[in-house]
Amino acid sequence: MARSHETEAPTAAPPPRQARGTLGVGMVGYAFMGAAHSQGWRTAGHVFDLPTRPVLAAICGRDRAAVDTAAARHGWAAAETDWRALIARDDVHLIDICTPGDSHAEIAIAALEAGKHVLCEKPLANTVAEAEAMVRAAEAAAARGQSAIVGFNYRKVPAIAYARQLIARGRLGALRHVRATYLQDWLVDPAAPLTWRLQREHAGSGALGDLGAHIVDLAQYLAGELLTGVSAVSETFVRERPLPAGASSGLSASPGTVRRGEVTVDDAALFTGRLASGALASFEATRMAAGRKNALRLEINGELGSLAFDLERLNELSFHDHTEPAPTAGFRRILVTEPEHPYLEAWWPPGHALGYEHTFVHQARDVVRAIAEGAVPRPSFADGLQVQRVLAAVEESAAKNSVHTPVPS
Repeated sequence: MARSHETEAPTAAPPPRQARGTLGVGMVGYAFMGAAHSQGWRTAGHVFDLPTRPVLAAICGRDRAAVDTAAARHGWAAAETDWRALIARDDVHLIDICTPGDSHAEIAIAALEAGKHVLCEKPLANTVAEAEAMVRAAEAAAARGQSAIVGFNYRKVPAIAYARQLIARGRLGALRHVRATYLQDWLVDPAAPLTWRLQREHAGSGALGDLGAHIVDLAQYLAGELLTGVSAVSETFVRERPLPAGASSGLSASPGTVRRGEVTVDDAALFTGRLASGALASFEATRMAAGRKNALRLEINGELGSLAFDLERLNELSFHDHTEPAPTAGFRRILVTEPEHPYLEAWWPPGHALGYEHTFVHQARDVVRAIAEGAVPRPSFADGLQVQRVLAAVEESAAKNSVHTPVPS
């Protein structure tokens, strides 16, 4: 279990001195998310008219050769091998955390106490207690003019942001149902190796935190209301996996035997929920759906109509207006590429589609603007804590529903 952050309040550091017109970014982590965030920071100032320009000041990782390679590849001016040294740099004003969940709380709280702004990847932490400590640190930092943001990048898909506008304007009326699924298949093969994402001490949970966090956040974001209760089941289909070369399981093995380690997180989670208004919600998150690579789908049904979104067609929304006459009513396709749509004013002419990587450009844009304007950043650490509480409730419910006793015939 991660160390407690319940310590006496430290002396708050003054906000870092910032070169006029620039925001020095320091990033911890350089793998998949590190590459995606790097692209976002590198591109945002070239596309959008920003009040301050993001500067890729330094990137951090434990492996000197690997982090130097990442710095050169992604355009970072310097590299560090200790995140504490990264936080101490005068040219770093914002710490971007792209590490496994077990280090989020420690790094984020230290950065906030040092006077830095923070962007932290989702899920916010591995436990509710860690997330609560992060929110307390963020609230104290906000009083000093600092921002703390959690990286739910799918909010930054233009079609998702536009769907939120339509729902907020009442186009669906009172909501009845929210359905959300996030399906992947990279763990279908039982020979897939044991990585940190399959170990509770590092990842916190499995498909639930990795994928479920996204769809829980999107459901609450789109609906504009919070989940008030859940009922869940989860399963780990493959309970042991081969260890990567060079890894140790702590178990002895005969020469030539493939060493294996225990999977300590879920492979899949299914749960239902109720929103504050009484609308019903259902969720499915799995990394065992053969043939589904990154299939995120949402549908929202209301008294006046419905909206549906599919990440594999991320420039589109399906919209049904139930107030239209029945002979002509039906789902219609909205191509979300017009300059009036969210984020699209700075991109290409209508009909020229965007992709996954643009969500991180939009995230960087929103972070820079929130910091410059002193606005409340969204999604905030408080938003991340709310999702963490839902994930914890799902795990608690799934544990109670884990008995596999056959029903007598």
